[in-house]
Amino acid sequence: MTMTTGGRFWPLTLLAICELAAMSLWFSASAVVPSLVAEHGLGATQASLLTSMVQVGFVAGTLTSAALGLADRLDPRRFFTACALTAAIANAGLLWLPPDSGAVLACRFITGACMAGIYPVGMKMASAWARADLGLLIGLLVGALALGSAAPHLFNAFGGIDWRFTIASASVAAGLAGLLINLAPVGPNFARLARFDPRLALNGWRERPLRLANLGYLGHMWELYAVWAWLGVFLDASFRASLGDADGPFWARAATFAAIGLGGLVGAGAGGLLADRFGRTALTIGALAVSGACSLTVGLLFGAAPWLLFALCLVWGMAVIADSAQFSAAITELSPPELAGTMLTMQTSMGFLLTLITIHALPPLVDGFGWAGAFACLALGPVVGIWAMARLRGLPEAARLAGGRR
Repeated sequence: MTMTTGGRFWPLTLLAICELAAMSLWFSASAVVPSLVAEHGLGATQASLLTSMVQVGFVAGTLTSAALGLADRLDPRRFFTACALTAAIANAGLLWLPPDSGAVLACRFITGACMAGIYPVGMKMASAWARADLGLLIGLLVGALALGSAAPHLFNAFGGIDWRFTIASASVAAGLAGLLINLAPVGPNFARLARFDPRLALNGWRERPLRLANLGYLGHMWELYAVWAWLGVFLDASFRASLGDADGPFWARAATFAAIGLGGLVGAGAGGLLADRFGRTALTIGALAVSGACSLTVGLLFGAAPWLLFALCLVWGMAVIADSAQFSAAITELSPPELAGTMLTMQTSMGFLLTLITIHALPPLVDGFGWAGAFACLALGPVVGIWAMARLRGLPEAARLAGGRR
């Protein structure tokens, strides 16, 4: 069955908008860490937990979803709605609970668990509309994720010192997304699994092509979420050093939004176009090389001229996300259509479990080696990812990637 461009434009646009709005919950608390530290005296461990508990929740949610095959058995719009509304309510709990309480961490866990019904489900919905442009479609969706994840930094920049504006804005946006997603029709390539065997969830590690694609993704994730979680804190400290306490915080927040959000949107979209034209493994290897180089150099510019540091962070923001969607596209192309949702869910589960290491490891690394040494450790992920994708490129199954473009 074929669809005209116009026939899929509005469903995909609406899907991207809903993903953008719902994913703003992910870093809503992380974006206001500087304000919470100033107002409530949060320590480094507490600040890390505001982000990492979302990761823990997401891992728990994705493992549950994969074990039950929810992404391949349920109506994706209803699943998305239930998760977005629940996550919005949990995120809003931060407005009334003490930021250093266990209840806040529970809210962050619930928010992360609900993301299992938003992020991988959105990717499967996007892939159902794909023809020869799977990389671009998922790339645009991941770009929306980056923009949504960065949105709290923009809210925070214009919300002044009242961090509650950021939290409230993200919750309202996610709640609206949960309602609007029901207006998006399901694509013609959507396949639902009639009977699910929990053992199928392990295919992503048993089968060599899927295993290599997942290893590439793990290398990418080693770097990505540590960058997203701590870039704002890094820029805040650097811009305060170069611009002072009066102007530094605002420009740091704006720069973080631009690097993660706008850089991510451009990087993911361009990465999808290039991968569809030149190949999945070619694009991922190139993007990993650039982002790894940025990891090695960005910390050396701490306290340097803001425009120079911002320029490098913008390149980093584009490169670190340019390959993200292509690992998901590769998993979709290497998996049976009726299992794509479960394979994507397992992929993201493994990736976000790994991010717990780098998100928590970065503060002590900064204390011990400074920003330059801490960020340089993130380059280990791109090295592993490049090796895995180079191996995948040499397999016969790689001919199924990007229409044979590997």
